Amino acid sequence: MLSTRPPLDSPTAPLIKPLMAGGALLLAVVVLGQGQSLIPSRSTSTAASTETCEAIIRSDARLSRDQLAKLLTIPERDTKENVRKVVSEPYCRLASMEVRAGVKSEREIYPLAFDPTTQLILLYEGDEYAGYRFKVN
Repeated sequence: MLSTRPPLDSPTAPLIKPLMAGGALLLAVVVLGQGQSLIPSRSTSTAASTETCEAIIRSDARLSRDQLAKLLTIPERDTKENVRKVVSEPYCRLASMEVRAGVKSEREIYPLAFDPTTQLILLYEGDEYAGYRFKVN
């Protein structure tokens, strides 16, 4: 059986290790990136347009650390009324969207009083609290 490896004194032998290292590095970038493109696509601008306020509700609305701590103890699928007892009226309302097929969702923004670059976005499905996420500007 013949070996396909070049002999150690071959002129191509020094190139094999760097090529393998480069391939491994490229594979790591692809795996860690999980298919995320380095070049923004058109969907990025669509996502950004759905994150603009549709209506300002209370321009002075701010969420304190205490309010945030209380809010994070409210379980998903609790009533919107129970959430409102903690957070009151939002800064603004975002355009409604479908997170789950056939279910209209409302989103509201609450700027954090202790971090002006961060906003909390609350999600409601009907009169049920469906979750939250943070948006950092």
